Amino acid sequence: MGVTQPSTMDPALYVQTIIGGILALLIAYRVFWSIRSPNGSKRGKGNKLPEPPGALPIIGHLHLLNARKPYFRTFSAMAEKYGSIFIVKLGCLPTLVVNSREIAKECLTTNDKVFASRPITSAGRILGYNNAIFSLAPYGKYWHFLNRLEKLKHLRDTEIFSLVKDLYSLISCAKNVNGSTQVPISNLLEQMTFNTIVRMIAGKRFGGDTVNQEENEAWKLRKTIKDATYLFGTFVVADAIPSLSWFDFQGYLSFMKSTAKQTDLILEKWLEEHLRKRRVERDGGCESDFMDAMISKFEEQEEICGYKRETVIKATSMLLILTGSGSIAITLTWTLSLLLNHPKVLKAAQQELNTHIGKERWVLESDIKNLTYLHAIIKETLRLYPPAPLTGIREVMEDCCVAGYHVPKGTRLLINLWNLQRDPQVWPNPNEFQPERFLTTHQDIDFMSQNFELIPFSYGRRSCPGMTFGLQVLHLTLARLLQGFDMCPKDGVEVDMTEGLGLALPKEHALQVILQPRLPLELYECL
Repeated sequence: MGVTQPSTMDPALYVQTIIGGILALLIAYRVFWSIRSPNGSKRGKGNKLPEPPGALPIIGHLHLLNARKPYFRTFSAMAEKYGSIFIVKLGCLPTLVVNSREIAKECLTTNDKVFASRPITSAGRILGYNNAIFSLAPYGKYWHFLNRLEKLKHLRDTEIFSLVKDLYSLISCAKNVNGSTQVPISNLLEQMTFNTIVRMIAGKRFGGDTVNQEENEAWKLRKTIKDATYLFGTFVVADAIPSLSWFDFQGYLSFMKSTAKQTDLILEKWLEEHLRKRRVERDGGCESDFMDAMISKFEEQEEICGYKRETVIKATSMLLILTGSGSIAITLTWTLSLLLNHPKVLKAAQQELNTHIGKERWVLESDIKNLTYLHAIIKETLRLYPPAPLTGIREVMEDCCVAGYHVPKGTRLLINLWNLQRDPQVWPNPNEFQPERFLTTHQDIDFMSQNFELIPFSYGRRSCPGMTFGLQVLHLTLARLLQGFDMCPKDGVEVDMTEGLGLALPKEHALQVILQPRLPLELYECL
């Protein structure tokens, strides 16, 4: 009896067999890991987190994120379908997305230390001096050490006053025959906040008209800081899929490298100027700016938690310029836009200034505490438009339980502040601009609210360290603008309130306003 030769397998059947084998392996893999956490230990108590359907191999849910739509809106839409807490896979990285204040409170109070670290990202590595920027640094001794620097007394009332004084000088230059001026107010706010922060950091003073080398240098830094703000808000595929880190098909990595190089050249020059001045003035002159204070702080230390002293100073300076100038200007632009679209609110704020301050002097910082309606306007603006609508990404340092769900070590966390602060159970008509609510039904709610109704600066160990300074500038600048000028939108058309992308929340457009002086002429001439 002869040996029977095996028949040739049909190609379609062969492919089905291979696919079936792969699926069997994937099922076995999932079953195995469903009872073990990513680090190999047994899973703790808790239910499995909800997950939107449609995750694909390798890329996960990345295809569900529309590059032309702000991510916080995408996550808000997902929350309506899948609940206030869910997990999305951004490439191979599981990311917990929280949309409710109760769960956010659990993450940032009960589990605050567990969620206190930051993951290593391309932006932090390239732009942030290898995570030497303390707001991006992994949680530990280094973060604790640099956080104490916020106690340095380098923020002075004179700098806030210089901001608004220079702004008044610019917007009162070119008047038309009617005594009013059309002004690109958002651009001016951006220039003035940048100028003030740079003066704070490095003692530099820059005007808008001079074209010498220092002027070009300062505004070159301003451009790179704008680029860095945008880049910190972008999603780099290589961060989610490390195997693709060699291929910069988005162009972000090369953009980050060129931006980092330009920024470092300027900060390095300024730092060297400060060190050279310090070597000349050995008698220990007074500290005039933030770089001087940092040099004094680290004078006896060549290295700080693995970073060179110079790197720490440059990284921290960059952080303050990045967050200080950008977020303040953005919030002021949102506030003015809302007021221009709600002229009755604007008039009520000006009436409060007339009552408490009058028209014979400029409002001072000591007056701000009495301007309750002004405070309500700022609160309502930050409720609707927090500077960063999504918190910076955090990383779970150990297995924990949130809202009854098991969260494995290594999971990343995003809290959707934009959605959280529009909760209809807390805020009636949550999408409406109604500052009066903070004078009546919600008058006891403040920033860093214990019940998390209003946390535009986040909360806990990773909350914004510049909150107090930022609010001082916001209140005083807005008060002087409203006191000094009547304003209306260009051509009487409502301001476009469409959000932009990245960290720069307003859509890219120059806010044009018509301004007309409200106070006696001598008050402007004395500035």
